[in-house]
Amino acid sequence: MEPERERSGSTLKKGRKRRRIPSKLVGAAEAMRSRWDFEERQQPVAKKARLSTILFAENCEVTHGQLCELLKYAVLGKSSFPKPSWCQLFHQNHLKNVVVFILQGLSQLHFYKFYLEFGFLRKAFKHKFRLPPPSSDFLADIIGLQKKQIIGNLPKAMEGSLHFASSKISINLQKDPLIQKYGSKKVGLTRCLLTKEEMKTYHFPLQGFPDCENFVPTKCNGSVTDNSPLFGLDCEMCLTCKGRELTRISLVAEGGGCVMDELVKPDNKIVDYLTSFSGITKKILKPVTTKLKDVQRQLKILLPPDAVLVGHSLDLDLRALKMIHPYVIDTSLLYVREQGRRFKLKFLAKAILGKDIQCPDRLGHDATEDARTTLELARYFLKYGPKKIAELNLEALACHQESQEPRNTAEVVQQLNTSVLECLDSVGQKLLFLTREADASALSSSKNCQTIKCLSNKEVLEQARVEIPLFPFSIVQFSFEPFSPNLTEEMNKRIKIKWTEMSTVYAGPFNKNCNLKALKRLFKSFGPVRSMTLVLETHQPHLCIQYEVLEAAQLAIESLDGVLVEGSCIKVQRPVTELTLDCDTLVNELEQDSENRGTIYLSGVSETFKEHLLQQCSLFLGLEAMILPKDLKSGKHKRYCFLRFKTFGSAQRALNILTGKDWKLKGRHALTPRHLHAWLRGLPHESRLPGVRVIPPPSEQEALQMLKVDHPKIAAWHWGRKIGKLYHNLCSGTLCLILLPGTKSTHGSLSGLGLMGIKDEEESTTPNMCLWTADLSCKALRTS
Repeated sequence: MEPERERSGSTLKKGRKRRRIPSKLVGAAEAMRSRWDFEERQQPVAKKARLSTILFAENCEVTHGQLCELLKYAVLGKSSFPKPSWCQLFHQNHLKNVVVFILQGLSQLHFYKFYLEFGFLRKAFKHKFRLPPPSSDFLADIIGLQKKQIIGNLPKAMEGSLHFASSKISINLQKDPLIQKYGSKKVGLTRCLLTKEEMKTYHFPLQGFPDCENFVPTKCNGSVTDNSPLFGLDCEMCLTCKGRELTRISLVAEGGGCVMDELVKPDNKIVDYLTSFSGITKKILKPVTTKLKDVQRQLKILLPPDAVLVGHSLDLDLRALKMIHPYVIDTSLLYVREQGRRFKLKFLAKAILGKDIQCPDRLGHDATEDARTTLELARYFLKYGPKKIAELNLEALACHQESQEPRNTAEVVQQLNTSVLECLDSVGQKLLFLTREADASALSSSKNCQTIKCLSNKEVLEQARVEIPLFPFSIVQFSFEPFSPNLTEEMNKRIKIKWTEMSTVYAGPFNKNCNLKALKRLFKSFGPVRSMTLVLETHQPHLCIQYEVLEAAQLAIESLDGVLVEGSCIKVQRPVTELTLDCDTLVNELEQDSENRGTIYLSGVSETFKEHLLQQCSLFLGLEAMILPKDLKSGKHKRYCFLRFKTFGSAQRALNILTGKDWKLKGRHALTPRHLHAWLRGLPHESRLPGVRVIPPPSEQEALQMLKVDHPKIAAWHWGRKIGKLYHNLCSGTLCLILLPGTKSTHGSLSGLGLMGIKDEEESTTPNMCLWTADLSCKALRTS
């Protein structure tokens, strides 16, 4: 449903043309984001490498090639490679070492089957993701030792980025953020304007706000329609002793002519001209007498009452002008991008308009050119509509263009084929590979790799303690005997049944005359219900409720067990089976999982919940992400969500507020990480009749296998602790990955699991965190 617009005006009547400004008046702020980043780099703050808390991977599955992206970026940084497409690694140059532990023979199934045994891993690593089943050489895939690609075999997204063509890649347009926001039909000008709530969210200057007391309104308070005139605006700034101040303004009318192009002398002493971005020098500004107040006066005269300003990150320009304007189109928000990020103006100009701007051989940016470009982008959007733009698949084009893009096809191919070993070799370093002698790999015989082969896992561990501190990049591989096919199949069935039973509750007894509709409403208020049946086998009726998420079942137990309902004191409990006997312990440990510590679950959220939350964002400090699950068939948001916060304390405060009398929601701390949600959704539903039953293992021989040291249950506890001790001995600032590659055989495949973190990464100093919202397939909307 389209949100109510906070502006007056009517839609454009068919056949009418948008009014343009008379030609006699004729005479982007992407650079500002770069400037702000530049200024932040100048601050004397001790920085530490850190990872984003939100993974951007589709369904939280990370391919082996994407893992390789991260490892290469960790070695050389953005000067040589684009940033990883699926996560964010900040301050890469502050990384000390990289250590990868591989638990060969284990999978995501093993991790959750033996979750309680993997104590250290689940508590130490807050970043978890699913891996696809391994190929014949998992190590070669993640290191980048695959065969050299020829241009004809380049990924389609890369081909598109090379040629900036209208790629016909097969994509689901309904999941494109442009279609989700605007629909597939063409929209009018008023639909592209930012609402007052959006302007508040994105920090545009607004009347009555404390930080805008001395700002001057443009006096444009006319009725805006779909034929109101557009003006492109871009400003350049410098740094003064008082902060950022205006040095140039360019205003372009809809016909493309420049209405205003003025140099402006700041009121305060300039400490940095930011010439590389603005093109402004001391010599250029020396004869200038125009002041900010002169520009403000001129703009008030030039702009008609219904003028619409267009820019890229326009909030920065208006703040530099110290002016307030109610009608704006921001092209960095108009062209909505996934995961809350924004496309650069230079990229949009090339991808949409086919023009090159902000050329590196030019001193600074041309403000008039940038202003004209934003205007053309807005007009293109209005002319062709969201569907045509979505078909260009901008996200695929941009993923290889964001950081230091290769200048020609040869460089692209070279980047694709560069391995981690070659990256290390380019900086004069070697890779350490520790493995058992029986587990040979192409990596073992590779140049620039110091391979140490051991006779056992124990020897690998002993060598790791000695050798890891001597190498900047280490891979330590432990190997475990995989389950037999029969045991694997049995484990798979049990894990499916276990999560189903943990998400099921029995409630009762109820009176025979109870209000069944009221009871169903009550239990549905805790979360999405998969099924609800009346149990009549007992003396008094009971209800059996199977929830879609574990949090809903736990919330129902905590809220209603022992409570008087419909005149009866009821008991709410899970079915008692051999798979749920340790359920209370498991729930407690899931709540302590590092990935869940700062996340809360809420039920009863409405369609307007997101808007209300953003309006009162000052109450929810530290909010990083809002995850809004969608119904896979209808595409509508379900009535529950997850909110992710920086710290447990912030999450607890938010939970107290949202479950209070003003919001009246039901909620608790989260129990299931996002990658687990994605995995469980893919499992076929397994169910059985309730009650206690003990299923014997397939054979006595396999039962005795439980006593073997290398059995995964024992290995999970034993080697988890051993790796924990190794991890604690790593130096601060080490990027550490734990990879359970999964298994692949003729009997079937099991997905893997990855865990990662940076030793002693400091989360409390996270600057400029942006809130984003997503469904469980990770589509996102930046809101700050």
